[in-house]
Amino acid sequence: MQQDKNPTGKKRSVKLLWNFFIIGVVAFNLLILMINWGWLGYMPSMKELENPSSALSSDVYAADGTLLGRYYVQDRSTSKFKDISPNIIAALLATEDSRFYEHSGIDPIGTIAIPFYMVTGKKRGSSTISQQLAKNLFPRENQNALTLPFLKLKEWVMAVKLERNLTKNEIITLYLNTVPFGDNVYGIRNASLTFYNVPPDKVSIDQAAMLIGMLKGNTMYNPRRNPERALERRNVVLDQMVKYDYLKEADAERLMKLPIVLNYHKLDYHEGAAPYFRQVVEQEVKRVCKELKKSDGTPYNIYKDGLKIYTTINTHMQRYAEQAVEEHISEIQKIFNAQSGYKDGAIWAKYQQYLDQSIKECDRYQNLKEDNKSHDEIIRELSKPVKMKVFAWNDKHYKDTVMSPIDSIKYMKLFLQAGFMAMDPYTGEVKAWVGGIDHTYFQFDHVNINTKRQVGSTIKPLLYCLAVDNGFSPCGIVSTMPQDFPTKKGYNAGGAKYGQLPMSTALALSVNNAALYLIKQVGINAFADFIQKCGIKSDIDKVPALALGVPSISLFEMMGAYTMFPSGGINVQPMFITKIEDKNGNLIKNYVPEQKELINAKTAYKMVKLMRGVIDRGTGRRLRGRFGFTSDIAGKTGTTNSQADAWFIGYTPQLLAGVWVGHDDRYLRFNSEALGQGSAAALPIWGLFMKKVYADKSLDIRTDVTFQEPEGFDNCDGIDPTSLDRSKTTGYHSGYVIPTDTIKDDKEETTW
Repeated sequence: MQQDKNPTGKKRSVKLLWNFFIIGVVAFNLLILMINWGWLGYMPSMKELENPSSALSSDVYAADGTLLGRYYVQDRSTSKFKDISPNIIAALLATEDSRFYEHSGIDPIGTIAIPFYMVTGKKRGSSTISQQLAKNLFPRENQNALTLPFLKLKEWVMAVKLERNLTKNEIITLYLNTVPFGDNVYGIRNASLTFYNVPPDKVSIDQAAMLIGMLKGNTMYNPRRNPERALERRNVVLDQMVKYDYLKEADAERLMKLPIVLNYHKLDYHEGAAPYFRQVVEQEVKRVCKELKKSDGTPYNIYKDGLKIYTTINTHMQRYAEQAVEEHISEIQKIFNAQSGYKDGAIWAKYQQYLDQSIKECDRYQNLKEDNKSHDEIIRELSKPVKMKVFAWNDKHYKDTVMSPIDSIKYMKLFLQAGFMAMDPYTGEVKAWVGGIDHTYFQFDHVNINTKRQVGSTIKPLLYCLAVDNGFSPCGIVSTMPQDFPTKKGYNAGGAKYGQLPMSTALALSVNNAALYLIKQVGINAFADFIQKCGIKSDIDKVPALALGVPSISLFEMMGAYTMFPSGGINVQPMFITKIEDKNGNLIKNYVPEQKELINAKTAYKMVKLMRGVIDRGTGRRLRGRFGFTSDIAGKTGTTNSQADAWFIGYTPQLLAGVWVGHDDRYLRFNSEALGQGSAAALPIWGLFMKKVYADKSLDIRTDVTFQEPEGFDNCDGIDPTSLDRSKTTGYHSGYVIPTDTIKDDKEETTW
């Protein structure tokens, strides 16, 4: 037998190999420990792993809990495990980590199999859900061929730490809350709501397969962008679910034949309900976030801290308000465009200076100017027809067309705008808010407190209220003659033909000279002070024309001022947020109604009766005639010079709503007083809205509810409305009857 010639050398080699192996194992474990201790770069703490600092979108809710929209940098939200459908969990495990409940963060079988797949050229992800979660929470930085192994080890360490400190269900939940699904949507809750408009606990098997299938490539397999690829990928996931016994083969075959049917519902800046309202909520929350501090002393961030914002908006009323604005404005827009000077474009020759200014302010002009183009060169460029998308009154609210940028400016400027707001006059809760006709193309909010327009005769009820509260009787007589003031003698704003009028009739017909008479009696300074006591913060010029509505005031402020009439004398400021919670549901800000007694209940009821006359026999009579309302309604119309602004603010015993209609450019307006006055341009929106509100029994806004007379009220005017024949007259007091064909809306002098 031949003996080994060098047994000592062989033993030395084996010993050397064992030494290398032991040193390698020790070095590897030491490396792992150094990574874990953070000696070789930043290692997040367990607290950071459990509570990732990923930016969470803040959600804004309607009064009934309906999600109105989100504010975010990344559209991300969180769910609890119990709120995630088992279909989603099954699809995830079958596709991403079938041995998830068997390993401790690192799958040894999958890891050992890596070289085999590399040799065969097959692609296979070996990372467990825990490893993928680690990578999602702390993405790799400065990755290259040299650093990749170290980064992979770092993810292994984080995965093991997650497994030791969290349950398997907590890891799955954290994973599904952090993964991206495309379209800037993060987290399973947002994904299911965005693509299917269902919460994650209601997701079906095929929907779950589609959502989980997107994780391999959220752009490549996005069903909105690449439906065919998404369908193929969904079916692969269904196959995997069969393979790992989450789904029967027959069921999978049936589901594979189904098309992908999306109910895409991405809540972005423009789309969804109440976009103007969401915009004002955003600004308010940003303001209060500066004052609210987190436990670490830093202020909250509406775009990153996952706040829950609860508002007062009623989704039904909001929908009815948007429908009412669209229905009326789309109709009168046709009439407006058919006017002389507008139909042929001649109006622009008259207002060329304003058009030139708008052209210079547009983005295209500014961009060309930055390219050192001369004014003439820019005008030539902007006069060339190009393909574009512009607003249109159709189902899509836009149309594709070809026109020059200058013509598009002219076209867009001609659209009438509107502002509408409805609120509870007792609590101040805003129920509906429509700031314009379309937020995508017209983002200027016409309800906002910072949007001021001349209010015209809608200010007169405040003047009459001050007079009544200071002893004037609604039964008394007021003069309609021209009035003398220290700064203006013989001021004649209209209505002298009526002579002496009962106060109630003067308001019903909105006689301007009667308002001048009253402001002279109560005092201009006193009236200006009273307006501000009503919660109006806009600048008030102390001039006689204040009685006619010369100030520019927001619809928001006017609504607050009117609350004292239906509420029995209590002034209530509009409130549109009820509370704000942090991402964990902890209350961080609570809102309560801002109320104060401004007038007594008897004065308030006298004003209700006066303003009911506006509806029964005055400038608001269209609500009785055209809309057929027989319910208890009071209100006031308003129209400013040359029909630049049309107003109507009306209320029932349960609801207060106000409307403004006009153009952002005051020089664009109805040529006809009959078409542009408040009763024609604004009031119909109120009527259309209330028709829908009354018809919706779930809202409990009833037609049989009446204004309640205060105890001991002296019905001085002795009117019995049932004794009047409204079909023939608009008489308000016996002996004073005005033929209905003489009724016109108010036309105020609003210059001084």
